Amino acid sequence: MDMKASPLASLADASLLKTDALIDGRWVAGAKRFAVHDPATGLKLVDVANLGGAGTADAIAAADKGWPAWRVKTAKERAAVLMKGFALIHRHADDLARIMTVEQGKPVAESRGEIAYAASFVEWFSEEAKRVYGDVIPEPGHDRRLVVVKEPIGVVAAITPWNFPSAMITRKAAAALAAGCTTIIHPSPASGGIAHQPPLGMVFAP
Repeated sequence: MDMKASPLASLADASLLKTDALIDGRWVAGAKRFAVHDPATGLKLVDVANLGGAGTADAIAAADKGWPAWRVKTAKERAAVLMKGFALIHRHADDLARIMTVEQGKPVAESRGEIAYAASFVEWFSEEAKRVYGDVIPEPGHDRRLVVVKEPIGVVAAITPWNFPSAMITRKAAAALAAGCTTIIHPSPASGGIAHQPPLGMVFAP
């Protein structure tokens, strides 16, 4: 479609509109695409990546490949990356809210509220990253010591619902990233998926 006639044409930063899948730091178009429509008008907005099984396997493999380097970062280093994301979400809040409204149908005021809500999870878990404490448990006898050590375990798969496409993904992905796990994300097909991409993509993609 002619982007000049699109309700997304008013974005201050058009680069925030991502229609491809982020895999291994690159935007991947995928072999198939599906259309996203404005629920208020039925107008076609964009075509987005539809990866299927092979693309999903590539995303899992890339996340697994990146996991060793991410897991060994200190809690402070992971917190710094997440706080960068928090700042970027706030900087581009109006555009992110516009994308959400056009794609998902929320009033703009509610979309702005959700973007702030999404950012709050990133901030929260960036701070919690520095407080992932272990524990010492009272032992039942004198011949042992019980110690709990919390460690990242691998790739986390997260699914976002259609009604909170940004906030519910940052709630899941930020927690996993703070803990030292890498993530793959599956957006709800009911909301198309473009609303959840920018908050995370602007941090982890070139």
